[in-house]
Amino acid sequence: MRITLTFSLALIALSSATPGIAREAASLTRIDAQSVALERGDIVPTGVWISKDDRIDNADQKVDVAIVRAIAKGEKITLPIPASERRYVLLKDKGGKVAVAGERVLPIEQGSNFRDIGGYVTKDGHAVRWGKAFRSGAMPLFTEADYALVGQLGIGSVVDLRSLEERDVAPDQIDDRTGALFIANDYKIAPLMANFSKGNGENVYKGMEKMLVPQLRALYRRIEANEGAVVYHCSAGQDRTGMATAILYDVLGVDRDTILKDYHMSTALRRPQYEMPKVNPADYPNNPILKYYFSADEKKRAVAEPLYTPTGASHLAQFFTYIDSEYGGSEGYMKKALGLTDTDIAKLRAAMLD
Repeated sequence: MRITLTFSLALIALSSATPGIAREAASLTRIDAQSVALERGDIVPTGVWISKDDRIDNADQKVDVAIVRAIAKGEKITLPIPASERRYVLLKDKGGKVAVAGERVLPIEQGSNFRDIGGYVTKDGHAVRWGKAFRSGAMPLFTEADYALVGQLGIGSVVDLRSLEERDVAPDQIDDRTGALFIANDYKIAPLMANFSKGNGENVYKGMEKMLVPQLRALYRRIEANEGAVVYHCSAGQDRTGMATAILYDVLGVDRDTILKDYHMSTALRRPQYEMPKVNPADYPNNPILKYYFSADEKKRAVAEPLYTPTGASHLAQFFTYIDSEYGGSEGYMKKALGLTDTDIAKLRAAMLD
């Protein structure tokens, strides 16, 4: 099916909520409810398709040749992809190589930090596959439109990295809505909170990789199994989820500069007002996460704190230094702490890389 698209040759103002990221094959950025901006990266396409997946087939919408020529010239193009539809743009060059562009940040109405981890180019030239794994904050206030969009993702598993107390207040519903396998491991939040309180705000992730061994093992094994997309999340989608994502990217071969930039996107992409349901803390008198949450006034609760130490160091950069010293790197962590084998890691890479 062929469609003709209108386009603008003017610069498209990209949202400040999605800062630039290095090393992407191609990218889409949402402009409004009906359209996205395409940037082709380094590929010079001879054909472009809009697709529900990452393969070119007869069900795809072929973009008009005039638009393809404009894309090939490097012009920034607007494509009509509604926010209600999960679509990818496939760009094929004259050698037959296909680059896939997707929206990293999904247009969720009442969610926080929900994004596809695909699209980054690795140091050896592979690309992380779109549509295989999605990261997020808590999702207690999703609208019906949000569930309809998530229902298009082909979710096979939901891995909840949160504690018992967090899950008690804001239980997941994606598994109920989609039939996905739900995985969580019971633990108390107090030791994790204590970890953040010690050391004057420095090296706050040190030790978290030990506390979360069951959760992270389950996450990587579900991705490795390649049985549908995996959604994984904590409450804010930035610390536990950010650490889990960084380790995965590192093992896949994404350069650390890109990993750090992706990690710090959480500050702009969080919407804390949608991470906690409307609850009365008196109904949960012994819940430490609610005591922490309601210790700040409503205005402060709505602001995401940047992921830096009091001295200005990135929490993740400090964690990488620690992981390198303690385990010999992220792959060493997967093997020594999580018990993953070379075969497991090879399967993980096969599932996540083109």
